[in-house]
Amino acid sequence: MMSRSYTNLLDLASGNFPVMGQPREKKRLPRVMTVPGVISELDDDQANSVASDVPSSIIQDRIIIVANQLPVKAKRRPDNKGWSFSWDDDSLLLQLKDGLPEEMEVLYVGSLKVDVDPSEQDDVSQLLLDRFKCVPAFLPPDILTKFYHGFCKQHLWPLFHYMLPFSANHGGRFYRSLWEAYVAANKIFSQRVIEVINPEDDYVWIHDYHLMVLPTFLRRRFNRLRMGFFLHSPFPSSEIYRTLPVREEILKALLNSDLIGFHTFDYARHFLSCCSRMLGLEYQSKRGYIGLEYYGRTIGIKIMPVGIHMAQIESVLRLADKEWRVGELKQQFEGKTVLLGVDDMDVFKGVNLKLLAMEQMLKQHPKWQGRAVLVQIANPARGRGQDLEEIQAEITASCKRINETFGQPGYEPIVFIDRPVSLSERVAYYSVAECVVVTAVRDGMNLTPYEYIVCRQGVSESESSSESSGSKKSMLVVSEFIGCSPSLSGAIRVNPWNIETTAEAMNEAISMADAEKQLRHEKHYRYVSSHDVAFWSRSFFQDMERTCKDHFRRRCWGIGLSFGFRVVALDPNFRKLSIDHIVSVYLRSKNRAILLDYDGTVMPQTSHNKTPSSEVISIINTLSSDIKNTVFVVSGRGKDNLAQWFSPCKKLGIAAEHGYFMRWSANDNWEVCGQNSEFGWKEIAEPVMKLYTEATDGSSIETKESALVWHHRDADPGFGSSQAKEMLDHLESVLANEPVTVKSGQFIVEVKPQGVSKGVVAEKIFTTMAESGRQADFVLCIGDDRSDEEMFEIISSAISSGVLSSNTSVFACTVGQKPSKAKYYLDDPAEVVNMLESLAEASDPEPFSDTRSEDSI
Repeated sequence: MMSRSYTNLLDLASGNFPVMGQPREKKRLPRVMTVPGVISELDDDQANSVASDVPSSIIQDRIIIVANQLPVKAKRRPDNKGWSFSWDDDSLLLQLKDGLPEEMEVLYVGSLKVDVDPSEQDDVSQLLLDRFKCVPAFLPPDILTKFYHGFCKQHLWPLFHYMLPFSANHGGRFYRSLWEAYVAANKIFSQRVIEVINPEDDYVWIHDYHLMVLPTFLRRRFNRLRMGFFLHSPFPSSEIYRTLPVREEILKALLNSDLIGFHTFDYARHFLSCCSRMLGLEYQSKRGYIGLEYYGRTIGIKIMPVGIHMAQIESVLRLADKEWRVGELKQQFEGKTVLLGVDDMDVFKGVNLKLLAMEQMLKQHPKWQGRAVLVQIANPARGRGQDLEEIQAEITASCKRINETFGQPGYEPIVFIDRPVSLSERVAYYSVAECVVVTAVRDGMNLTPYEYIVCRQGVSESESSSESSGSKKSMLVVSEFIGCSPSLSGAIRVNPWNIETTAEAMNEAISMADAEKQLRHEKHYRYVSSHDVAFWSRSFFQDMERTCKDHFRRRCWGIGLSFGFRVVALDPNFRKLSIDHIVSVYLRSKNRAILLDYDGTVMPQTSHNKTPSSEVISIINTLSSDIKNTVFVVSGRGKDNLAQWFSPCKKLGIAAEHGYFMRWSANDNWEVCGQNSEFGWKEIAEPVMKLYTEATDGSSIETKESALVWHHRDADPGFGSSQAKEMLDHLESVLANEPVTVKSGQFIVEVKPQGVSKGVVAEKIFTTMAESGRQADFVLCIGDDRSDEEMFEIISSAISSGVLSSNTSVFACTVGQKPSKAKYYLDDPAEVVNMLESLAEASDPEPFSDTRSEDSI
């Protein structure tokens, strides 16, 4: 069992940290809205849902963008008194504003890249809020180190890039103190959001793996908050993610968002697989949208790779000649073919693999010796650690070896630039490069190829025709393990671990005919120019609007402690069944119809012994013995089991196998209610099911008199679900001309005769009662799964058709708080039994007679 300290959010995020204690009273930021009234102080340890304190006077929507770092640059003033701030034009957070509605106000919450003395924090906060609409989150030094350099960079970052901590020296081992700091940091971010949020008007968009538990803190506070999350890193396969000791905590926290975004389908697929394997959640795709049903909420899954800021790149292009003198670079590399790499100094960027591929190309294709140059720009490292030091040493050694081996006077095959490089300088290199090579072994997106394509296109009005025609071609060699790879269909994709094939790809790229390069470039440019950062943010925000459109119509409850907290969202008319209310109506009624499902309703699904208890038998016997009652157990189980289990209940009606067999009491014969009693179709369906059973470990076939059911509850969740979908299609195909229906349910695929359903059973019971002059004035219908929804649905049509009176008291009740056609719910089978016991105590059972009276049906 997982340690309590791993799962208790309040323990992790509150008083356990001495640094969290406030040495002095801190000035609170005002909410950024103009409203009358008083904003109450926030109690961080309360999980109560609150709405905004007063109605907002803001007319337009506002979005709060939350990320680890604010899109501002900060530097100390020359006199060392105070700070000066400016926008960071390279920040994605600033660029995404272009895709949001013009009238939308944007507020930023995040940390600063500099340390601000506690005595200055209030003034800095006010300045940033007033001038930049930024709200800084100041992390205590101890928490910052453990949060960012500890849990984020030493554990999450390697794990999400498929590096497992097999030893303490390679990949960060999990330490509880680092996890606690991660939770504490996320809580500080949540406090800053809460200080400025207007929950009824604002959207919240959270960015990246640093803040994956932030949605839980905000959802605990505001049940109906409209909130999206976008992960900019890869999401690993379930085999990797499952090694994370706090795997379920992070998954459940993310599921408190309304929309979760990923760069590629692979990343989204891995996330959905984790939700399936660890939480038992299955996704559905409808009209192009992917959704996860989670306690009545539909969480959208968005797949959209981010783009670049076209205007920024083009503006730099116009200045590149002046700022970096592209002509000098052309002179420096005159007569040479330039391959370019631009990467962060990171263990996952595959820089040394690129160098080894360059070395291999020079060996295999000597014609490039003295002609081909690989310029490798290494941006400063963001992380720390022994792994990084080792890779830096390896890169340095490779550069030295290759240059010594293949270098000539005036020629070095590797030009390694290990310093910060501005965008304008980068643009200059892009302009002279014949090919860009990206060999990252794992990368969330990587926008280097996009920047290169736009730079090679150039800005036509500022260039001569000859220069323009020469620049409008480009080539890319990209790793198949980076996020931008799927969108670059004209690139040469490589497995960077295979040095030989990467070397051949580099040779092919620079040897390709200009016409082919131009065709590939044009295709790429059309995509990159139309799918820029504004397109990405606009698409994400529109999906967030669509996903959240019903938030204020539905009733919401926050339930659960710690990271088990989630919001249950239900229809406003859906409420818990009051036992006192149903008993009072029961006592006033004269003709009652009571329809009960069995498994999951009066018998827990998790119970291995499916025989009803003596308590259940006694209650149902009492209810069915009341002359005013017509009581039926309506189940998918076989008639023999049901008849044996309920043999003491002489007046109980039973509908077995979803109503294919039906009898009104123990003394009546079984009726066959199906339209067809021919079962030749079994000879077609059973071999198909056996085929899938042999291929799917943990699956089994249940043979009923009227139906065949394939169960895969004990199979691998992903494989079992995949096989069920395949089998459904297979059976529908081979049984297309047979009088049967093929349906999938919870871990089952069932084939049964047409015209057989629990809804048909309910309709027959209501009709028979009405025809005998005993039209039901009280209907109680209880079930827990999809097949029971058919009973709930038929009740409305029965009232419309007159089979039931409009004055009939109807109690359609599902088990568990979940979306349903029922109006009421009870939490579990134990509550169902308690409710039935209360009705039994209010009943008037009469002795059973072998000869049934006409009006007792």
